[in-house]
Amino acid sequence: MNKFYKAICAIGIVCGLYGCSDWDDHYNGTNTSGGNNLTLWQQLKSEQQLSDFCEVLEETKIFRQHKKTPVSYAELLDGGQSFTVVAPVNGTFNKDSLLQLVQTAQGDSVVEKFFVLNHISRKLVSIPAKSDRMLLLNKKHVEIGSNTIEGVSITKSNIYTKNGVLHIAAQPLPYERSLFEMLCDIPEFSTIGAFIRKYDEDFFDADNSVSSGIIEGVPVYVDSVIIERNRFLDRVGYINAEDSMYWFIAPTTAAWQQAYDEAAKYFVYDKKVAKRDSIQQYWAHRALIDDAVFNMTDQLSVNDSLTSVQYVRRNVTNNKPIYHVFKKPFEAGGILSQATPVDASNGVLYQVNQWPFTPEQTYFRPIWSEAENMYYVTEDKLCSYNSRRIAGDSISDGGYLQIIPEKATSNWEMTFRLDNTLSGHYDICAIVLPRTITHKDQEFNPCKFKATVNYVDTLGNSKTFNCDNTQFKTDPARVDTVVLAESFYLPACNYDNTELKVSVKLTCSILARENSKYSREMYLDCIYLRPRSDVSKD
Repeated sequence: MNKFYKAICAIGIVCGLYGCSDWDDHYNGTNTSGGNNLTLWQQLKSEQQLSDFCEVLEETKIFRQHKKTPVSYAELLDGGQSFTVVAPVNGTFNKDSLLQLVQTAQGDSVVEKFFVLNHISRKLVSIPAKSDRMLLLNKKHVEIGSNTIEGVSITKSNIYTKNGVLHIAAQPLPYERSLFEMLCDIPEFSTIGAFIRKYDEDFFDADNSVSSGIIEGVPVYVDSVIIERNRFLDRVGYINAEDSMYWFIAPTTAAWQQAYDEAAKYFVYDKKVAKRDSIQQYWAHRALIDDAVFNMTDQLSVNDSLTSVQYVRRNVTNNKPIYHVFKKPFEAGGILSQATPVDASNGVLYQVNQWPFTPEQTYFRPIWSEAENMYYVTEDKLCSYNSRRIAGDSISDGGYLQIIPEKATSNWEMTFRLDNTLSGHYDICAIVLPRTITHKDQEFNPCKFKATVNYVDTLGNSKTFNCDNTQFKTDPARVDTVVLAESFYLPACNYDNTELKVSVKLTCSILARENSKYSREMYLDCIYLRPRSDVSKD
């Protein structure tokens, strides 16, 4: 490969890594003010105290899309693009170990990311600088002082060359891991990191790629911009991004395994669900990690409360619990009271030896099937019904369903779906409103009804429970929470599944001779599932 061809390759490779649009004066190759006619590489070679650094640059190849190219960083710095290089002097790092690592299958990319790219910036930066921060090619930000970079003394600064600026450092610049890198690299947390890393992918950024036109209906690109992203972090928080600040609660290996095993019990899908094991694994991890990530730009007062990334501010009504909010996190009993903070490049990792959340605080939550929402009505017989809105602190979501018998003697049936149920114990309840909420000066008889719970077992077979054939009676004078089934165990999870697998059927059960004693009309607020983690699983 001739020198010209290598230079062209280097330009294309770096564009692919960092995006052409990000480069200032992308192809200019203009002399820096006061510079000499040497390239950065030539200047580095002329400094005897930098011979070790030069040798590493010669042997380290540029990676593009996780693949090694034939172009070295020595060749890149000898080309026409402009850079700032911070070069550590001989004897301050283990040259031999780096050169040995470069020869291994994965070690070469490690040397590139953690060492070479940690000493090069695409910006022209003099000391003292206009900005107190410099962005390196590995996306890390370093602090610039009067004669230091990231606390490292600069022994010789502002050596201007044909294509950039060279600073000679007394030692290598420290590499500070991001939260994501800490999860992946530190053995105590690597189980978490390994799972998240499964969702790494390369995304082709068509908007920022350079097209040469369309051939046979297919766009052709002369410069393709590939972005590394992680679909899991897209949903839980960008702890891999260097331009954000997050807190992450990371348990030790034993604590994580215990928390995960507990969560996994609640996400057991039936055997008719495709890829049930992988879905269980995904949602069990989500159940834990959703509330372990905190975006620090969203916090109002960290000592008073923390809100995880899943929190959405809204008007909270009807006495429903607020999730993703954790009061007094640093005080005794708070989620961070026993945590050890460890600084990361993009935030703080809080190490815990015991998972600080209970299932009820995070993923094992009450479920409301709002009766006035027609989506939840799956079947009806011998009745008509109307969705009503009404204000009231004790009324769930400000609405109810008015159920009216078809005839004065009709024993109606209505079935309501229950979504996002977990494999766990619930008190299954019907919340019934008194008819006095609309007829304040009247007296009414109670309604009498039966209930049936429909669900599936772990094999996916349909099951029914008739609630012990109990005759339930409502209280006509108050909001009445009728417990249809206490500590009822749903063996199969139905979380994030649109299929109808869990439902409750209410059946009016008034005999003709009881017409004067009971009323067939009902104001149903909701079907309510109350979690019971205090009951061991069957």
